[in-house]
Amino acid sequence: MKDLKRREFLGVLGIGVTGAAMPNAARGGKSVSKSNTPAKAVTPPKGRPFVSGRKDGRFVQTPGFLQQYLKNMRPKLAFDPDMKAEDFPAWREAVRKKLPEVLCFPEDVPPQPHPKKLWSKQRDGYQLQKWEVYPEPWCVVPFLMLVPNGVSQQSPAPAVMCFPGSTWSKESLAGEPELDTGKPIPKRHWATNRQALFFVKKGFISVAVENPATNETASPLRNRSSMCPTALWLGRNYIGISVFQKSCILEWLSKLPMVDTKRIAACGHSLGSNPADILGVLYPDLVKAVIHNDFLLNWQERAIALNCYSPPIHHTVGGMFQWFDHSDLEISLAPRPLLFTEGGRKNQIDKIRRAYKLLGAEDQLEVFYYAKYATPEKRPFDDMPLPEGVTMDEYFQYANVDAPEHRFRPERAVPWLTKVFGI
Repeated sequence: MKDLKRREFLGVLGIGVTGAAMPNAARGGKSVSKSNTPAKAVTPPKGRPFVSGRKDGRFVQTPGFLQQYLKNMRPKLAFDPDMKAEDFPAWREAVRKKLPEVLCFPEDVPPQPHPKKLWSKQRDGYQLQKWEVYPEPWCVVPFLMLVPNGVSQQSPAPAVMCFPGSTWSKESLAGEPELDTGKPIPKRHWATNRQALFFVKKGFISVAVENPATNETASPLRNRSSMCPTALWLGRNYIGISVFQKSCILEWLSKLPMVDTKRIAACGHSLGSNPADILGVLYPDLVKAVIHNDFLLNWQERAIALNCYSPPIHHTVGGMFQWFDHSDLEISLAPRPLLFTEGGRKNQIDKIRRAYKLLGAEDQLEVFYYAKYATPEKRPFDDMPLPEGVTMDEYFQYANVDAPEHRFRPERAVPWLTKVFGI
């Protein structure tokens, strides 16, 4: 029963980390973890890898064969840490051009109606607006926009697109009452997960967009998990649908006279961090900063460590490993400002630091860790090789993930973006 509950919660959060009670950071204090104690000497897990048992090293067991295939696959557009600085722009552009194909964006979409404002309500210091956008035929995507008082064409403001964790709603991002959709809404960390509200209070135009097939976009006839295989049959995928919808909102947002187009950011928590990163890759001229409110994750590395691990189906992008991993996409954001709020594996962080150093932009990358892993002496697995066949909990130790403390981090994200945009 314990394992079942953990798997269910991993599925709810989408990217594979879990949440816990709100730290006092939301009240202006420092993040506190119950396990915020110096790490003691540890014995690394041995792991339980696939074993061929044959002289030729081949596998009768199909999962073992796929594990070897995965281990020996090098994505065609993977970042090379030995890359020369003059080669980086061409590599970055190759990644950007390939990405829409990998995400299976729809082609030749006919002209669609302009986004429509449904209503607006005055709040303390800002106006709350509800809009809907029409990305492609048959599709409607509702979203909220929070506009600070005093913002106008004559006095434009910076903007930030806010994307929540797996099943969190746009209403939760705005600190508004939930809609009555008949679906359970996460309650953990509600006070800190109100990212759009935190940003508008600092003078940002905040756009809150929930993940597809959740909350207002959910259906009582077919849930997200059972919808995703149909999308794959159609040559689409969940992440691609999510990003395409959000890209339409971004393009519209960038044309509003009240928006300072030189200061637009994408901010995502957990599952929402993927679209935030990808929008940054696809729109280098629009997205000037990215907040990745999660840990730095290389999916291929984790899949190998967890014996051909498959993430929740709403993360599945067919053929992605043939071209790049998600960490390569984040690297391609260099030299733009990029924030990681929850650490990650040292080898992956070192790789992204290498890219920013290559471009002379070390000061544009900032990485914070969970309080439990805040200092090097608290990260005993940093320089240890990651074995195959570990459990998820064991992998989290190597990745410096304090799963119960996973949440949006306004105490990190808001001051960072305020500084980057000079507010």
